[in-house]
Amino acid sequence: MGTTITLAEEITLLSLDDGSGAVRQRQAVGPAVAGAILLELVMAERVVVADKRLQLVSAEPMGEPLLDDRYRLIEAWLRGRARRPVSQWLTKDAAKAVPAVLARLGERGLVLPQERKVLGMFPLRRYPEADGRAERALRERLAAAVLQGAEPDERTAGVIALLHAAKLHRLAFPDHRPRTVRPRMAEIADGQWAAEGVRRAIRDMHAAVVTATVATAAAVS
Repeated sequence: MGTTITLAEEITLLSLDDGSGAVRQRQAVGPAVAGAILLELVMAERVVVADKRLQLVSAEPMGEPLLDDRYRLIEAWLRGRARRPVSQWLTKDAAKAVPAVLARLGERGLVLPQERKVLGMFPLRRYPEADGRAERALRERLAAAVLQGAEPDERTAGVIALLHAAKLHRLAFPDHRPRTVRPRMAEIADGQWAAEGVRRAIRDMHAAVVTATVATAAAVS
């Protein structure tokens, strides 16, 4: 994959507060990040999502530790079954995906992991950005596609589809009301931006991300 950061890393960068380095809207970001890892595996033809179920199709390593590790975790989760509901995986992985992605961003030097103790006991982790170029480039791509009507490439469209599914419109466009960007993001999510198999996967994953977001919020509350 070279130096290209993953879709999950891009969504995570959008979520980081510029001042504190804290992850904002974590209950919604978790399912979106888990979905982004899965979409990356779908686009690389390692995984198939069809009929709202997840199936592995190729164990060939991608050379990206984040994605290869997640493939192995999915393989173990399937426990020899051919397929399982994609919503179950996203719900299971939502809490674990974000820390894994933050660790990878730290390895790349894009964030600087920091930890301090609250009340001298409880660890508090923050991830201020060390290099903002990746996030700026992403925001430029998002603005071109959503605000200016440009045709997005496959990866940009994938990010937009996941942000829309998790209702993270404000993370992507903090200076715009969600209702002003939601129609264009929905149009992109439903558009002809990818191969049919990937588009079917996105349709199934949209519902799965919504389900996982609700389940994550319910578990926290």
